[in-house]
Amino acid sequence: MTKIVVVLGGYGNFGSRIVAALANELDTRVYIAGRDMPKATALAREIGGNVEAIAIDQQSDDFAARLRALGATVLVHTAGPFQGQDYRIARACIAAGCHYVDIADGRSYVARIGELDGLARANNVLAVSGASSLPALSSAVIDQYRKQFTRLDVIDHAISSGAKPPGIATMRGVMSYVGKPFTRWERDQWRTVYGWQDVIARRFPSPVGDRWLANCDVPDLELFPQRYSGVRSVTFRAGLGFGSTTLTTWLLSWLVRMGAIATLARYADVLHRAAVSLERYGTQWSAMRVQLDGVDEEQRPLRKTWLLLAGDNHGPYIPCCPAIALTRKLLCDDVRVRGAMPCIGLLTVDEILGALPHLNLRIIEEG
Repeated sequence: MTKIVVVLGGYGNFGSRIVAALANELDTRVYIAGRDMPKATALAREIGGNVEAIAIDQQSDDFAARLRALGATVLVHTAGPFQGQDYRIARACIAAGCHYVDIADGRSYVARIGELDGLARANNVLAVSGASSLPALSSAVIDQYRKQFTRLDVIDHAISSGAKPPGIATMRGVMSYVGKPFTRWERDQWRTVYGWQDVIARRFPSPVGDRWLANCDVPDLELFPQRYSGVRSVTFRAGLGFGSTTLTTWLLSWLVRMGAIATLARYADVLHRAAVSLERYGTQWSAMRVQLDGVDEEQRPLRKTWLLLAGDNHGPYIPCCPAIALTRKLLCDDVRVRGAMPCIGLLTVDEILGALPHLNLRIIEEG
């Protein structure tokens, strides 16, 4: 029996990569879904395989009925930004008896998906939010090392991109909290910090080198203090391939913080065009770093550092890997869990990075 995957926003920056990865799955048809049929049709022709374009409006009252009529097995939601979205799409999937997977990076959106848990269980489906670098990959890395710690005190992680800019939706999401206050668990209490401030320099292994990193508001900040009981601090920072761009964003964050600009999100289109124009002058290397501090079973200080380096502009593929891996497992009926939850504890590091084995990736472990 043919399984049906619907990729909402499948002609976008991340969606197109997910579609391409699933295009030749056995006994599977992949629909590129959205309101822009010319884009969806053009991409379906380009990718080929078991891919087809379909016009569908997720805001329509008959969205759940459309999914049910298609016989959808899994819907992958890639149409961000997720900051400010409600759970209309997830609810429609649950009503249609279709598994739901998204690549959301919005802190509240991912952290609150459990509100749909009872409904998803009642309809025997899995609804998962945040099947992306954060929190799916970051939590998988922590879980890989967690048993070596009798006490985990600090989770300090970061991502630094290459010069290739993210999609416009991702940029709007990030710009929405630049200069804005949010809370972070530090030294056993919630403290207020500001988006894209507290800039620090961090050295990554060659060829990535030194990168500037700044505060980012991500789901991990909400989820990890709950999941890893007893942890005293959870921090996350991000940076861009151009150090000057990171520092420019830091300067703009002060204009937002002081009230001179309401939000940088309204300038996302201009900033994205500038980033695209500069891409050819920058690096093709990006990196992710997860550092854990605590004590081992003999109460000695223990530090574990996991680094992922991505070359050839392959960094932007990594956020797609958890969604691809989880979708494949759902298509094979390899996931027995039902309910609604963030994408934590569902995938291993090997499963995530094995989703796209052709990528130029290098893993370095220290400690």
